[in-house]
Amino acid sequence: MSDPTPSIAVDRRKRPVRSFVLRQGRMSPAQQRAMDTLMPTYGIPFAEHPPDFDRVFGRRAPRILEIGSGMGETTATIAKMRPDDDFIAIEVHSPGVGSLLRRIDELALANVRIIQHDAVESVAAMIPERSLAGIHVFFPDPWPKKRHHKRRLLQPEFVHALALRVAPHGYLHVATDWEAYAQAILDTLAAEPLLVNTADGFAPRPAYRPLTKFEARGLALGHRVWDIHFRRR
Repeated sequence: MSDPTPSIAVDRRKRPVRSFVLRQGRMSPAQQRAMDTLMPTYGIPFAEHPPDFDRVFGRRAPRILEIGSGMGETTATIAKMRPDDDFIAIEVHSPGVGSLLRRIDELALANVRIIQHDAVESVAAMIPERSLAGIHVFFPDPWPKKRHHKRRLLQPEFVHALALRVAPHGYLHVATDWEAYAQAILDTLAAEPLLVNTADGFAPRPAYRPLTKFEARGLALGHRVWDIHFRRR
């Protein structure tokens, strides 16, 4: 039965506000080699239609979307921990893509592919509705200044688009170390009719989300991290 909630189409010509600033930074020689030699194998070029993910991964398995995989440490760790799941990582910055490609190669991961493109556009064009077992959005840019809040990734429209693409009983997991943004995300997800909170407010960190070195240092200094874990109705 089709979902009665209409899909959100994103007009890429009318979307000047981005949730990121494209500062590519300097790539290391190793990252550049990984981009040159491994991206043809593990990259999925952006397209205006969904790819055949069964063919891309060479199997049919639960699929997890990782939005903003950064330098790839967390994505690779989770993918190694969960070999029966396939991971689609979206990241725009080339040094991060190169770093994740290196980790894929070093760990011999067959269950990770990368889309190097804007997340909102990639989700709208390439991810079919009800096709995902889960979505991870870990430490999105909080854009703390009020005048920049319009740049925050997890706006109601995009949250709805994500919810549409999660299969029933699948999950949407967000983590952030900015308390004000955590509360805003919690409120936004709670207002989405397709989602239901799995906790009474914020959730404990699931065992599959590893503690990064950056996060561990912050926790040692008394900083907090907030996990938000909702499921699709």
